[in-house]
Amino acid sequence: MKHKRLMSILTLVVFAMLLPTAAFAEGEMLGDQLPIWSIAPFVGMLLSIAIFPLVKGEWWEKNQLWVALFWSAVFIVPFFIAFGAHITIFELIHTIALDYFPFLLLLIALYAAAGGIVIRGSLVGTPKLNTAILAIGTVLASVIGTTGAAMVLIRPIIRANEWRKHKMHTIIFFIFLICNIGGSLTPLGDPPLFMGYLRGVPFFWCLTHLWPMYLFTSVVLLAIYYVIESKRYKKDLAEGFVQPEHSGEKLQFDGLINVAFIVLILIGTYSSGFLAGLDAFTNADGSTKGITLFTHGEETAVATYPNLIKDAIYLVAIALSMKFTKKTLREENNFNWGAMEEVAKLFIGIFITMIPALALLEAKGASLGLQEEWQFFWSTGLLSGFLDNTPTYLVFLTTAASLGAAEGIVTTVGTVAVPLLIAVSAGAVFMGALSYIGNAPNFMVRSIAEEHDIKMPSFFGYMKWSFGILVPVFLLDTLIFMIL
Repeated sequence: MKHKRLMSILTLVVFAMLLPTAAFAEGEMLGDQLPIWSIAPFVGMLLSIAIFPLVKGEWWEKNQLWVALFWSAVFIVPFFIAFGAHITIFELIHTIALDYFPFLLLLIALYAAAGGIVIRGSLVGTPKLNTAILAIGTVLASVIGTTGAAMVLIRPIIRANEWRKHKMHTIIFFIFLICNIGGSLTPLGDPPLFMGYLRGVPFFWCLTHLWPMYLFTSVVLLAIYYVIESKRYKKDLAEGFVQPEHSGEKLQFDGLINVAFIVLILIGTYSSGFLAGLDAFTNADGSTKGITLFTHGEETAVATYPNLIKDAIYLVAIALSMKFTKKTLREENNFNWGAMEEVAKLFIGIFITMIPALALLEAKGASLGLQEEWQFFWSTGLLSGFLDNTPTYLVFLTTAASLGAAEGIVTTVGTVAVPLLIAVSAGAVFMGALSYIGNAPNFMVRSIAEEHDIKMPSFFGYMKWSFGILVPVFLLDTLIFMIL
């Protein structure tokens, strides 16, 4: 039986390789040939994430991977028939090998290292303490990344609020601030900014240009949170929930060896950009040396040596963290791989099905008529809330460069006017908070919260919070920083 299945697969592969490949006119891109309805599998994937947990929760928990593979197949089969095997294989290799796996590996590395750090002490969930933790995490996210900061602080804030009834709002603002907005000051904070760094944006550019909007947005959201939290704190007390007394136990940190591993991860991340700029890793045509995985026409899927070195460093950091972190510390943290498993299963479907959406955006982005700073902010942001914010950032970075600014930041895709670069950067990072899928840490935090019996809102339920709170704040950002 197994042999028959293997032969069937091999026959399909051979047959596929014999099919003709669609021909593109000179200068034409994939997105020029794709119809708008090609995004239907991606929409189906999003609706599955939104609806199935509500109507068939238990079934959904067991079949997430199969749903992701189903919608992937709904995209792949028609694409295969229309364009042939060659371009299909190229797109899948490029997406899975060069986008999905590196994305997942970074998350796993930060998840493993941060999950080995234990914070002990007398932490009692009050409005002041919770607001302080959110503020600290918002700063920390730009230093160790949104994933790293989220994994370090999510369990302490959950433990501090175990006595509370109303705590869902705290996790929601945790996602707003720590998983997203907090990562806007350095290329280490959020992947879109790192991709900008690789394309020539100076390392400290974000810090010097985004901090006013970052500070204003963070302070406003922290103030909103404090008001909501104070009301719900009083409600908890009124309903008979007894606040634990402070034990007087000082804050203690254990598993701090993982700080070294987080630093190693950050070095790996930085090294990929640094090494790519060295002559030893650069070809004569200016491209980065690497291993060619697949070629389609003039396009080549290349695993560059700097990125391979980066990924190797991530693997070393994971191995060291798992080996040298005491098992008891991870048990104390209630550490498990459940949250990462959910991210891995769902995002493989998201990455594959959004291929046509990104291709359409890349082909049509320059024709959208975007000129003003606020237009780039909202276009980049709204799409980043539902697509992978890294390629979305790159598309609009390229679109901004195509306007031919005389002065600005010189990148590999052209010169980008500073106001437009601010808009694209802030939009990609800030609005990743608009949905659970806008940024991977959103999903992980939600999963960890639910593991601790915190009932989180549904996909659309979360968006009521994000659009109700974040959109008005982002409108203020637009008015203050882009129009006035």
